[in-house]
Amino acid sequence: MSANRPAAVVVLAAGEGTRMKSATPKVLHDICGRSLVGHVLAASGELEPENLVVVVGHAREQVTAHLAEVAPGARTAVQAEQNGTGHAVRMGLEELGGSVDGTVVVVCGDTPLLTGETLRRLSATHSADGNAVTVLTAEVPDATGYGRIVRDEASGAVTAIVEHKDASPEQRAIREINSGVFAFDGALLAGALKKVRTDNSQGEEYLTDVLGILREAGHRVGASVAGDHREIAGINNRVQLSQARRILNDRLLTAAMLSGVTVVDPATTWVDVSVTFEQDVVVHPGTQLHGATHLAEGCEVGPNARLTDTRVGAGARVDNTVASGAEVGPEASVGPFAYLRPGTRLGRGGKIGTYVETKNASIGEGTKVPHLSYVGDATIGEFSNIGAASVFVNYDGQDKHHTTVGSHCRTGSDNMFVAPVTVGDGAYTAAGSVITKDVPPGSLAVARGQQRNIEGWVARKRPGSAAAKAAEEAVRGSAEEG
Repeated sequence: MSANRPAAVVVLAAGEGTRMKSATPKVLHDICGRSLVGHVLAASGELEPENLVVVVGHAREQVTAHLAEVAPGARTAVQAEQNGTGHAVRMGLEELGGSVDGTVVVVCGDTPLLTGETLRRLSATHSADGNAVTVLTAEVPDATGYGRIVRDEASGAVTAIVEHKDASPEQRAIREINSGVFAFDGALLAGALKKVRTDNSQGEEYLTDVLGILREAGHRVGASVAGDHREIAGINNRVQLSQARRILNDRLLTAAMLSGVTVVDPATTWVDVSVTFEQDVVVHPGTQLHGATHLAEGCEVGPNARLTDTRVGAGARVDNTVASGAEVGPEASVGPFAYLRPGTRLGRGGKIGTYVETKNASIGEGTKVPHLSYVGDATIGEFSNIGAASVFVNYDGQDKHHTTVGSHCRTGSDNMFVAPVTVGDGAYTAAGSVITKDVPPGSLAVARGQQRNIEGWVARKRPGSAAAKAAEEAVRGSAEEG
């Protein structure tokens, strides 16, 4: 248990986010496999707070439903009217009884780049320095538009946060800015919030006013500087959303590469925070990895692959493939241009080849489905070969049915397996067959009409055509040779 464990973390997620121009609440927009607020909750969770409260307001039904999925232990407080950040924090404290003994950390729900490590440093600094308030700050290349942090030169304590429009030329030269993230003494915070006024241009309760109230009461206001100023960036529009996505994606790929993964082209490779890798994985350009995807040691994925909730075994190769909810066994091969739908399980050394689609299919070790086929609702044993242009006919218009093909089978090209049907171990099926009955082990199934040639049909039915002339010349040439 951390010695700096806060009594509460309050996440502000009540705003509408009109600049996103979206029917989706701002904090629910997704980057790298999590919502904006989901990233903030993950970072906050690393503090192991005694209480986690999310203040909701705009579209609160949607936001609350999302929170139940991603942070079931979080409590919610409702800010029915968005009357400022101070008011929002007050609503959060009321959910906890109005006052909290210990540290209260306040974070914004639209800062997905914020890390748990930065929050731990903030909490540790707050405790070590005995501050009433500790502001998370950052030094930025261009501070235009941000509130400047003014410090006491002797002690380093924060004496004021001055908004850009109110700053003097000397203050505008300051590059240290306010992030909107704070650590408070809980009891002092509750008392100061009662004194926050609304006599400002917006008629709102500003959380930053608490700093002045506590400082005037003789309490110390300190700061903790974020190591990377990009961590504190809030998301207000789609441009900022894309910028944050790129930063977070680069962060994830850097961690992967440092752990032993080769990412051939990070600029065209996208991953979710939940994706995991083992050493010596190679990820080729144009690859997207989502959800609970896991790449095992020595496998290669891409180029141009999109895997979601898919496990790729050691030494396997997945090329130009879309897969969701699938499992590719060790040393197996998939693609190019394959589609693995949920429930696909490919065994060790197996192959799913070009223009093959699979769904709810268990394909055994060493078995190959090389070309132009659909395998759905099926079990195929070990070391079998499915001929090109085969279709497992699993749907009768109302219900799905299962097909079983045994081990060491050889099925012909252009086969239809009309489920439910079973092909026994070691059986063969002839090309062009429609298999509607079970095939016993070791048998050859032939299910097609007898071929009948009607000679002279083209000359009679298509006289004068190019085909008729070609046939006439072929017959004449054959006669002359004879």
